[in-house]
Amino acid sequence: MRPQVHYAFAKDKGFAVIPGRVPVTVAVREGADVLALPEVRRVLGTSFQLEAHSAIAFEKLLSEGFGGGALDGTAAAAAEKQENLETLFDGIPQTEDLLAGDGDAPIVRLINGLLQDAIKRRASDIHIDPFEEKLSIRYRIDGELQEVLVASRRIAAPLVSRIKVMSRLDISEKRMPQDGRVSLSLGGRALDVRVATLPTRYGERVALRILDTRQALVGLDGLGMDPATLDRFRAVIAEPNGVILVTGPTGSGKTTTLYSALAMLNTGRVNIMTLEDPVEYGLDGISQTPMDHKVGLTFAATLRSILRNDPNIVMVGEIRDAETAEVALEFALTGRLALSTVHTNSSAGAITRLRDMGIESFLLASTLRAVLAQRLLRRLCPHCKTPFQPDPAYAARIGLPADFSGTLYQSGSCDACGRTGYSGRLGAYELLVINPSIKRLIHDKASEDEIERVAFASADMLFSNGMRHVLSGETSPDELLHVCRREAWSHGGV
Repeated sequence: MRPQVHYAFAKDKGFAVIPGRVPVTVAVREGADVLALPEVRRVLGTSFQLEAHSAIAFEKLLSEGFGGGALDGTAAAAAEKQENLETLFDGIPQTEDLLAGDGDAPIVRLINGLLQDAIKRRASDIHIDPFEEKLSIRYRIDGELQEVLVASRRIAAPLVSRIKVMSRLDISEKRMPQDGRVSLSLGGRALDVRVATLPTRYGERVALRILDTRQALVGLDGLGMDPATLDRFRAVIAEPNGVILVTGPTGSGKTTTLYSALAMLNTGRVNIMTLEDPVEYGLDGISQTPMDHKVGLTFAATLRSILRNDPNIVMVGEIRDAETAEVALEFALTGRLALSTVHTNSSAGAITRLRDMGIESFLLASTLRAVLAQRLLRRLCPHCKTPFQPDPAYAARIGLPADFSGTLYQSGSCDACGRTGYSGRLGAYELLVINPSIKRLIHDKASEDEIERVAFASADMLFSNGMRHVLSGETSPDELLHVCRREAWSHGGV
């Protein structure tokens, strides 16, 4: 798109310059205002050819012309200006085309301000939701959604359109969900923003996932595992073959754990490949393949053909069905190491889940090496956390002796943590290592409870592992109870 042809003019009158064409070629949308043709000639100042385009093709042309690099050039400027969100919204005019112009356009400044503010607050996601009377903007910070702004609903359509332009989505398609991606830099940091749109009753909602490679590649030592679990996990991932699973709900840090494990294994002497949907972070020295279900590029199909690329280690983004599970386990039988994730509530629950998918118990027993279950607990704000003495009933509720006389901490409220009482997160882990005893139980189709009794007779389960953060004053008992289920049986106390 030539900068001389203003976005508002192209959108309204139906004339747009096609980039890279020689001689200069102007796209004409069906139903264009022919009376505006002299104005096009005056602005361009040269001869040009006309080319007819449908309304949809014309919208795509506008997206390509005005979307490129829209975030990169102005995000840093927004950060330097330190404009707050209220100021940016107040600065939006009532009648001007919000998508018009360059990086100084009101809607562009607003989007850059949102991203800069979200990153400053350590948000992992931005949710933009249109409702009947308002537009709600929320951040997900430390796993919890917080509403940061309520704006006029009239902002919703141009805001969503501009985001779709930036992420190379079809701005004319409002009836179907779309997924896209934007790369940007802020203060010298390279970031990716994953964009997902979804039609709703009052317009399209948008979810922006902020991906920061620096935060993902923390290394195993930075995951917050206790020394015993860390040593056992290091020994497991050093195995030359088998399947290692990481389990937990969405947002529990499974991908970060797997990436940290791959970073440790990436010595340059082994061929490591990943199959992801989508690829979240770039890993240097590791071959990463994004899945594309539209063309049949699924986890199972790709994993079947990946042997011809001679991998030593493969990471499969998620085991979602029986076919993927079966292929991953068969892959491990060939003497290779496979890592993946499963959505279950406990480590032993992953075994039950795979059985329910139809995986034979003998195959599980011979290939599964370990299952790591994990949760993320919010860390208490050090500036406002307050000490308290639990009464006997409360102590018993969290598994402490009734005569417990120590000090625990609960959340407070201050400006440093945004009045939430928490800042940052900690990990709670339970590692089920498949030793000969567990192998026999799996082979004999033992229940989940039986496997847990043997596996965690001398090791922490999730709740017990999280209690170390409660006793050290790093998180609150209420947060632990909210995130982790309390074990129904005791295995030696906290």
